[in-house]
Amino acid sequence: MKSLFTGLSDPGLVRTVNQDDYHLDDPEGRFFIVADGMGGHAGGQEASRIATQEIQNYLNSNWQSSESSETLLENAFLKANQAIVQDQANHPERADMGTTAVVVMLREGQPFCAHVGDSRLYRLRGAKLSQITEDHTWVARAMKLGDINSDQARVHPWRHVLSKCLGREDLRQIEVQPFDLQPSDRLLLCSDGLTEELPDHLIASHLKTIRAGDRAATALVDAAKDNGGRDNITVVIVAFEDESDEILGKTLRTAG
Repeated sequence: MKSLFTGLSDPGLVRTVNQDDYHLDDPEGRFFIVADGMGGHAGGQEASRIATQEIQNYLNSNWQSSESSETLLENAFLKANQAIVQDQANHPERADMGTTAVVVMLREGQPFCAHVGDSRLYRLRGAKLSQITEDHTWVARAMKLGDINSDQARVHPWRHVLSKCLGREDLRQIEVQPFDLQPSDRLLLCSDGLTEELPDHLIASHLKTIRAGDRAATALVDAAKDNGGRDNITVVIVAFEDESDEILGKTLRTAG
């Protein structure tokens, strides 16, 4: 399925360093990556950079292999995790660094996604926005168990506590899942700098009312900043088939 894509990253209004990273430079649009680093300025930047680079390298090197798509994505994440753990050992000042990551991969006609942490994948179909990934956080688990509701989760003091991230020696399994796509669907990969500031209905409003992908990306980032911009904000928008190049606009890549 033909895809057209655009991305934008912004440091936000509070952070002086952008610890997010993303990848959408694959010319065939085979895969897309968003990563949100943590562990101090240098650590967070390095963790997200290592993750996007290692995942990209593994997918490129093994794309034609006999590995199933699920195994390919899982191994790419585990390779990235190993590289971050090794960097921690080589640089004790970055021992606490880690990163979230979310990846969409289009291989052999079937889309897959994989993620660790609270960077998310959404799908917009018509007017309906669906969250495809499930956050690996304390509040997400508490909501699933019925201990708190969505309003409580948005302001809970533990909402940033991750149950899983890249950069941990005990990471053994990666959540990989297929999902379906239809012509005119749009995908949004984003860091929590967007979702922390904008509820889903506002994200959906921007995606469905602004057809140009580059303008939609800018509008989402600007809205997150208008609502506080307390974290780095990264968005990647992918549109399919009946979207034209003129509608989607140019690919953007910025860093703070």
